[in-house]
Amino acid sequence: FVSALMTTKIPPHLQRLSKTRQQRSPINNEPPLFSHSSSPMKTDYICSLIPHPALDTTPPPVAPFNHRIVSAKPNQISNFYTINWQEVLGGGRFGQVHKCVENSSGLTLAAKVIKARSQKEKEVVKNEIQVMNNLDHANLIQLYAAYESRNDIILVLEYVGGGELFDRIIDENYKLMELDAVVFIRQICEGVQHMHKMYILHLDLKPENILCVNRATNKIKIIDFGLARIYKPREKLRVNFGTPEFLAPEVINYDFVSFNTDMWSLGVITYMLLSGLCPFLGDDDNQTLNNILACQWNFEEQEFVDTSEEAKDFISRLLIINKSWRMGASEALRHPWLSDSALHHRLYTKVEYAVLACIYHKLDE
Repeated sequence: FVSALMTTKIPPHLQRLSKTRQQRSPINNEPPLFSHSSSPMKTDYICSLIPHPALDTTPPPVAPFNHRIVSAKPNQISNFYTINWQEVLGGGRFGQVHKCVENSSGLTLAAKVIKARSQKEKEVVKNEIQVMNNLDHANLIQLYAAYESRNDIILVLEYVGGGELFDRIIDENYKLMELDAVVFIRQICEGVQHMHKMYILHLDLKPENILCVNRATNKIKIIDFGLARIYKPREKLRVNFGTPEFLAPEVINYDFVSFNTDMWSLGVITYMLLSGLCPFLGDDDNQTLNNILACQWNFEEQEFVDTSEEAKDFISRLLIINKSWRMGASEALRHPWLSDSALHHRLYTKVEYAVLACIYHKLDE
């Protein structure tokens, strides 16, 4: 295995991640609010850096409908919904997501069109439906209805219009502060905690599968349960799928997975939010997987100079080869980085300084 860590810069020039994004993630052309940049901050969106409370722990808006138990109906979706086929919200290996409106209520929703011709493909989609039927939480996207035809199954989902968390990481024109990362990761942990409480493993956590509710706040919802599994610990689950950069070592080794398999992915996401770097990304998938198995990573990059020790400790308790030693979601929520109000106040002060610097730079132009 490759023992040397390949720590690769993420922003847009990196074709590998750009290609992954285009294939698997919602497409959005509006500029994100935040990103990492070592150069002076651009001030076109100076209002996006107006100080916010030390830690906003309020949940995102709930779906505009009560939680539903859904089964795929053999009806034509066009009888009940108007789908805007020209407006593509996202796309991936499964198909595309389009904006739609329910004819009877006028409710705006999202139609996820999944190619499913064979019985095996249809069963995979029905597993996704079953998983979502078990998940009722503000940080998890909600399922409204499902329709089955000969060649596809369409999931009608809660509409979330704020763009991907991925966009906020890779855009170089904006500054993502550590306190923003705290707010994002705390919500992801809360969503994961609920999933694990319901014995669901997501198994594909990554920034492309986390949507921002809107562009004015840091509220998020976890999406895409296409690879999720209902977890029965006594049955010893193995999986051989996922996105290379975020795979836990036990997945690569085809060993048993558990709740803490998702927590490894959370560690990678946290590292990326704080630095704009992927800790294990290699020149190709094989090198990436070898880097993960070697588990050699560090905080030596310039991007971590101002990162708190608590944040580093948080990551260090997740990116551990032995899954039984990793923090679970509940323990992660109790970690000082996510729970210490005194730390959050210090991070909030950094935001204030950033705003003042931004204003000074604007006046100096």
